[in-house]
Amino acid sequence: MASFNRVYLMGNLTKDPELRYTPQGVAVANLRLAVNRRFKNKNGELKEEVCFITAVVWNKQAETCNQYLHKGSPLFVEGRLQSRSWEDNAGQKKSVIEVRAERVQFLGKAGEVKPQAAEPAVELSGQVEQSSENTWLGESEEEANES
Repeated sequence: MASFNRVYLMGNLTKDPELRYTPQGVAVANLRLAVNRRFKNKNGELKEEVCFITAVVWNKQAETCNQYLHKGSPLFVEGRLQSRSWEDNAGQKKSVIEVRAERVQFLGKAGEVKPQAAEPAVELSGQVEQSSENTWLGESEEEANES
């Protein structure tokens, strides 16, 4: 049976990236995205709905997102849906579906940095390709195959 799991999202961050590290020292960041949809209802009135989505970014890409993105930053995310379940401290079963981001493209102006992260940029050994307008971050095939 064939299957396909691919997500493309364009939106704005609703808050700064939430960077943390696993016990093994692997960086992981949550990106909270707002994706808007405009449409006309039956009466011809223009309406807007917002979908709030969490994208999870790993490794060096997570650290780079944390360094350069901030609340309101426009971005494009490519990845796949992923579900996970856990039990909270009260013993309640919880589950969530989120996007496992494989590529993140910054849509803001090149060189824009988070106000508190105005230190010089560091080369990321080929993981960041910059043009005059956009920055594209993608994980290597080895990193994609690890998950």
